[in-house]
Amino acid sequence: MTIRVFWGALSLLAALTSLPAQALDLGNLAGGLIELTKAATLTDSDAKALAFEASRYQDSKHQVAAATHPYAQRLSHIVRGLQQEDGLALNFKVYLTPELNAFAMADGTVRVYSGLLDKMQDDEVRFVIGHEIGHVKLGHSKKAMQVAYAASGVRGLAAGSGYQTIAQLSASAIGGLAEVLVNAQFSQSQENAADLYAVDFMRRHGYPPAAAVSALRKLQALGGDSASMLSSHPASADRVSRVEAALKAR
Repeated sequence: MTIRVFWGALSLLAALTSLPAQALDLGNLAGGLIELTKAATLTDSDAKALAFEASRYQDSKHQVAAATHPYAQRLSHIVRGLQQEDGLALNFKVYLTPELNAFAMADGTVRVYSGLLDKMQDDEVRFVIGHEIGHVKLGHSKKAMQVAYAASGVRGLAAGSGYQTIAQLSASAIGGLAEVLVNAQFSQSQENAADLYAVDFMRRHGYPPAAAVSALRKLQALGGDSASMLSSHPASADRVSRVEAALKAR
């Protein structure tokens, strides 16, 4: 990661310095290079701070269910007793949208879309939440954030060119960061690891672990849908088999 970020920064710096001197803001260029390098060594505190900003951005872009809304009340019932999980202080909200999605972030943000609530039973939703928390606790989300943060650094670097449209992209870097985090594409091994984390999550809290299988089978059956969770977390037959094997092992 460090080598790719470093050489990517040098390549972009070389390209930009070929522009006329009056078109360059060297302060922004240097700042962008620092941001790119920092992405490779993002601390947990940095990740939480960036997640907080990204979650605020996402909340501002969605219709959030009020506490008295039936969807919010159902989620409140589903997550009762889950204010703390594996060192994370969790906060939950429902986005009122038919999209099938949910996500968790390093600051304890958990967001569930109403479309997911429409398709899943309570324990299946709990498995999905455990899976998303798993991506955070296993470091997968942080790796995705490093990539997103590096992209943010590129935007900051490019803003030094003096072109207004590029500068506007730089100003919306937090939005780009948020989108990458919400729609992060995880590897098959990361998905399997998050599934197993979620199975243990279900057991720790006394939820029926078998809901993991039914949730994955539902996602598998809905695989032709274009909703975010189905494209960013495809539920393969292999994932279902691994979870079934994990359930039989205990």
